[in-house]
Amino acid sequence: MEKGNWRRQWRWLLWLSAMAGLVFLFFILDGGSDMKSTSVVRRALRSIGSRSSLDVQLQTNRLRQEVILDNGLVRLTFSKPGGDVIGINYNGIDNLLETDNKENNRGYWDIVWNKKPGDKTINIDTLQGTKYEVIKADKDGAEISFSRTWNVSSSGTTVPLNIDKRYIMLRNYPGFYTYSILERLDGWPEAEIGQVRIVYKLQQDKFRFMAISDNRQRIMPTMQDRLNGQPLAYPEAVLLTNPSDPELRGEVDDKYQYSCESKDNRLHGWISTSDPPTGFWIITPSIEFRSAGPVKQELTSHAGPIALSMFTSAHYAGRDAVMTFEEGEPWKKVFGPVSVYLNSISINEDPLTLWENAKQKMQEEVEAWPYNFPQSKDHLISVQRGSVGGQLVIRDRYINRRLFWAGFAYVGLAAPGEVGSWQKESKGYQFWTQTDKRGYFSIKNVRPGNYSLYAWAPGIIGDYKYNEIITIEPESKIELHVLIYEPPRNGPTLWEIGIPDRTAAEFYVPDPYPTLMNQLYSNHPDKFRQYGLWDRYADLFPNKDLIYTVGVSDYRSDWFFAQVNRNIGNETYQGTTWQIVFELENVIRPGNYTLQLALASASNMELQVRFNDRSSEPAFSTGLIGKDNAIARHGIHGLYWFYSINVPSTLLRHGNNVIYLTQARNTGPFEGLMYDYIRLEGPPRT
Repeated sequence: MEKGNWRRQWRWLLWLSAMAGLVFLFFILDGGSDMKSTSVVRRALRSIGSRSSLDVQLQTNRLRQEVILDNGLVRLTFSKPGGDVIGINYNGIDNLLETDNKENNRGYWDIVWNKKPGDKTINIDTLQGTKYEVIKADKDGAEISFSRTWNVSSSGTTVPLNIDKRYIMLRNYPGFYTYSILERLDGWPEAEIGQVRIVYKLQQDKFRFMAISDNRQRIMPTMQDRLNGQPLAYPEAVLLTNPSDPELRGEVDDKYQYSCESKDNRLHGWISTSDPPTGFWIITPSIEFRSAGPVKQELTSHAGPIALSMFTSAHYAGRDAVMTFEEGEPWKKVFGPVSVYLNSISINEDPLTLWENAKQKMQEEVEAWPYNFPQSKDHLISVQRGSVGGQLVIRDRYINRRLFWAGFAYVGLAAPGEVGSWQKESKGYQFWTQTDKRGYFSIKNVRPGNYSLYAWAPGIIGDYKYNEIITIEPESKIELHVLIYEPPRNGPTLWEIGIPDRTAAEFYVPDPYPTLMNQLYSNHPDKFRQYGLWDRYADLFPNKDLIYTVGVSDYRSDWFFAQVNRNIGNETYQGTTWQIVFELENVIRPGNYTLQLALASASNMELQVRFNDRSSEPAFSTGLIGKDNAIARHGIHGLYWFYSINVPSTLLRHGNNVIYLTQARNTGPFEGLMYDYIRLEGPPRT
């Protein structure tokens, strides 16, 4: 967002809050030297750190059935024995949570589940405890538990899990930690768990400014603004027609516009510019307890104001990432701990200092992982964990005759499975790192257990899997030495389209409709997060579909980022067939060519591939695949799909050739796919 727009939005918020020091605040917001900015942060840090902390106090209000934790900085109030967070008192603000909501609708854990796989009935369990217990309480900290034991009499009404919700308050920490141990015992009924999360609903009249990253920060609409707006293609997307902040009029609000990949989703939250300016932040120190690997996309914060801690869901993956339990299947997993961190500054300081301070605190929390203060035996500290190291190199003689380093590749441990299965795995823990430029990696603090080692490298197609099961034991240090990945390759590259990075980010992303914009993403690298881009295809290709000519076209400007259906009006959609036109000076016969096809997303679609005859039977079809819904949810990728397609030379001809790519499903706007990379290879060289 341009600085002028920032300034107008801040002015509106400050006016609403009747803040003093307006001129000084905007002097700071307009910039200054790096030295001045650093000075502001340091002053803010001093003011945050100088407040006195008392011994941690634990109180029980038997009349109101409440439990209170207080360390002199923060006062937390919990329902008893349910274990919801119903009050957060901080720095003179009586409650940061929305007091107009019922007490069980302010700060809570919940699970979306079904009684059996495929059941379309959605059940939501807010994990209400039936037993309260003090696990530890002294002057330096307290840990409390709200638990519930499942029994057969609860069958069908509550998720078949034993739950143990924990909350921790430490001396001198302006916030708190929470985690849950979820467990199934042998013999319990089948079930399907689609989502596990924590929800915090903040005071609407205070928290209006949301921050997800350095370049994704903005003033947000209220829930009433959304209710007053115009619904769009699905309930989450609303056009703001009469917002309380006039600057937001005409913008689109959709919570999926603020999604984030798991590896980058360590910090997000809200700033209140009321007196005193206050920040509310979700800090996730590790992603080991999240599902589906480091690039799984998830919700963060969104209009409400709501802050989420997402552990597992079907978002951007579909049912492939849902946890399905067979009858009798035992299971246990620790979700968290994650932290709620609070900070505040004086009225005349830059509110964005709160974001900078939260980033520093997030880094401290990441470095402190695994924490040594949680009391559950199921939370393992560093000495109870092991590590794995090695070097990943690539063998592809058509790129380099020698082995070459897999620089900045992703390497991870996840449950044993097939190649690439980690992106659909949700029941277990996953541990990921990136190699250095020479391909060396070290995965530390791995929980004991049996794992497969998986990897993929930017610029290289396909997935790597180590051919043996890796068993981690406490304090084990496993050295795998040199691991050689041989990516799919049958012959020399004749031509290629795109960059093999598992996203469609390099392709052409159109401008949104001027009447359906989110101003945050104007002149922003995440332009793909704008609403309605799927319908822009019909504007650019009203009568004919995309034709890409190898050697002439440029994928950055000529390859639309998603192959979608064409909107022909009256809520009617037409399937599309794209063409790749290319020349072959000589066709080697007999011989087999190979079309390497990598998809970045698939949503209820079927891709058919034909060569030189559009009316022939397809030489290849994916079949009906994909439920990631990344097109509708403004993602630039969902799950990764890879196919090596054999192309007999009889399908090709000397001179001009055409590949027809047909998306065969056309019942709605969101059926389609995103390509990652396409490569045609010639027959193998001897």
